[in-house]
Amino acid sequence: MKSVAQQIVNWLENHSEAPVFGIPGVHTVELYRALSGSRLRHITARSEAGAGFMADGHARVTGRFATALVITGPGVTNILTPMAQARADSVPMLVISGVNASGTLGKGLGYLHELPDQQAMVRALCPAFSLRDPADLPGILAQVGAALTTGRPGPVHLEIPLDLMAAPAPDWGPVTGARAPVPDTTAARACLAAATAPVIIAGGGARRAEGALRALAEALDAPVILTTNARGLMHGHPLCIPASPSLDPVRAAIAAADALLVVGSELGPTDFDMYGLGGLPDLARMVRVDICAAQLQRRAAQFPLQGEAGAVMEALLPPVARKGDGAARAAATRSAALNALPGTYRGEVALLSALRAARPGALMVGDSTQIVYAGNLYHDHDHPGGWFNAATGYGALGYAPGAAVGAALAAPERPVLCLIGDGGVMFNPGEMITAAELGLDITFLVFNNAGFGEIASAMRDAGTEVIGCHPRPAEMESLARACGLSFARCRPEGVVAALGRGPMLIEVVLENC
Repeated sequence: MKSVAQQIVNWLENHSEAPVFGIPGVHTVELYRALSGSRLRHITARSEAGAGFMADGHARVTGRFATALVITGPGVTNILTPMAQARADSVPMLVISGVNASGTLGKGLGYLHELPDQQAMVRALCPAFSLRDPADLPGILAQVGAALTTGRPGPVHLEIPLDLMAAPAPDWGPVTGARAPVPDTTAARACLAAATAPVIIAGGGARRAEGALRALAEALDAPVILTTNARGLMHGHPLCIPASPSLDPVRAAIAAADALLVVGSELGPTDFDMYGLGGLPDLARMVRVDICAAQLQRRAAQFPLQGEAGAVMEALLPPVARKGDGAARAAATRSAALNALPGTYRGEVALLSALRAARPGALMVGDSTQIVYAGNLYHDHDHPGGWFNAATGYGALGYAPGAAVGAALAAPERPVLCLIGDGGVMFNPGEMITAAELGLDITFLVFNNAGFGEIASAMRDAGTEVIGCHPRPAEMESLARACGLSFARCRPEGVVAALGRGPMLIEVVLENC
């Protein structure tokens, strides 16, 4: 009979094409013993946070879960931030960790890496499973598989006590995740068909249903507003509005609609109200599609439809396509939204467009930095899922280097542009070494304004003294050399000319640096 660790690795071999991201430790030796000789590729991160962000980036590109393997205690606490980011953005991720021996749990005996209740800490964030009897492993793996493949995607945690990893365990069975049924769309379809000025809002839940979204938008002649996580859908289409619902012209387009279809969006403030003005869309005339029943209940709509985005949109297709002024409404909103961008954002959006043209098909992976904020307000990416970042939802700094590595491993045929600030890059710089070690085509574009510029602006706007916002940045050429990256330095207008094949670091020196 195989051990618990061997059965888990065998389960992963059969249910995941992704590498295993992690850092070995004395509390995971048995899991690594099981990895030896398996077909799974192991990628060594430089921190558990980096491993989690790698799994996130890989999963966003493929749409399928990736796995991070971490030690007991600090390994788990270090990966909680990536798990929270994955939860906020509905990214499937499996975190497998050790936990102290079964007979010691909760007793406070002072064992290495001991926590009062490790699983309770994680369970507050996501589905969490703990093995207490090796005979239960098949059932627990079935629950893990169901949590990863049904309903709203997100992180899942599995912990294995140290004394059980080498224990014999029975074989597991197949994962039986069922597709969500298509709800009755009769009333919602009639509402949309009767509208003369409908609008569609597409969120991250629609990003793998471009065909159905395009067909429905064209049949309804409805402009399609894309939230951050939906960018890249319907690129260049006359009905596409690749602009944030936080911008006044986009809000005006929503308010003017006589029917609103929202697909796969939590209607959260980081997309819809980043300026704190209040006023979410009018729910009284909303058709809302989401895979998650709890999400539909949080902001109730007139027509809530629980199901997979593509299948439900196909069921909403009207019997007769309509021709109206949808393209004109979309064009007017695009123009007004671009003109409404604050400060320097219009120039940064132009730079993003130049980068897209210079690297067609690239994955743009962003951190919390000004050019990413600008792109989240307005950017028309050239393929679905090719623009993603941590500046919405949970908002974790240091996300981008690890996520860029995961993305590059998921789609090695695509170049990756990692957009990050001089402050954020120091949160997880070690994953740039991983990129160099693996020879990945990642260009780390580090926008250097010698501090936390966005936070300093917020302090000034609040009328308070700017404190703590200007830590000395790293000497970027030396950092690149230390990580094994080629290097270039330029001003924003020289970025496109500086692009080469990665792994490389380009320091983009901003005006106040």
